[in-house]
Amino acid sequence: MGDSMIKSMTGFGRCEIAENNRKFTVEMKSVNHRYLDVNIKMPKKLNYFESAIRAELKNYISRGKVDLFITYEDYTENNASIRYNRELAAEYMKYLRQMQEDFGLDDDIRVSTLSRYPEVFSMEEQNIDEEELWKELQKAIQGAAEGFVQTRIVEGEHLKEDLIDKLDGMLKLVDFISERSPQIVQEYRQKLEEKVRDLLGDAQVDENRLLTEVTIFADKVCVDEELVRLRSHIETTKKTLQEGGSIGRKLDFIAQEMNREANTTLSKSNDLEISNCAIELKTEIEKVREQIQNIE
Repeated sequence: MGDSMIKSMTGFGRCEIAENNRKFTVEMKSVNHRYLDVNIKMPKKLNYFESAIRAELKNYISRGKVDLFITYEDYTENNASIRYNRELAAEYMKYLRQMQEDFGLDDDIRVSTLSRYPEVFSMEEQNIDEEELWKELQKAIQGAAEGFVQTRIVEGEHLKEDLIDKLDGMLKLVDFISERSPQIVQEYRQKLEEKVRDLLGDAQVDENRLLTEVTIFADKVCVDEELVRLRSHIETTKKTLQEGGSIGRKLDFIAQEMNREANTTLSKSNDLEISNCAIELKTEIEKVREQIQNIE
């Protein structure tokens, strides 16, 4: 379903169809999974329909571990009927008469006696019309699946709102690091100048030498590229969430990339405030990753 809805992988649906003296109940629930894994529990009688059921479900769901429970009651269980085998009865009669003649016996043949001979009466199961049965079962499956998809969409909407909040929070952290970074270089330059002045007293400070030191430091702590990539990953994630569809796998990949940039930022940092920010970013990315696992 290529709509713009985001679906959570947690869902539940139930449907009961009762007609033609039969009742089908279908219940389905799911949790997250990397791919589609469907488990069907149903009466043996319905095993024949298994591949049709699986095909039907693919119209509603592309990822998740799904448990499907089908129960089936048939109130026409007295759908066996008695068959009277006239030809066979006639044959029994023919031989009984022959025995009578062969041995000069009395004719004591009664209906009740004849009826007890094997196969004069036989029980036969009426054939259930498979097409009719599938129509009812399919209706129940569709009903359950529609309810199920609905709960996944509602859950998905909550997930989306929550994730966008978290991503906006992450952007604030990135902003903070961007603003703080040039300040550290400034502070480093000041400290260095003070140190050199302390050492040299009034002697002339070698501007070039100072500049070289500051440049080396600035290079070491520069996280501009990391921040540009982080911001881009966060924006892509937000955009993808807005577009919707089956995006779980794609988002999981982007979240791993985010984590890499946050790690580098942390390892380059020699400033407490930036370190704290980077650690918080990592924590948030982890939470986002956990939630992404729940998106279809």
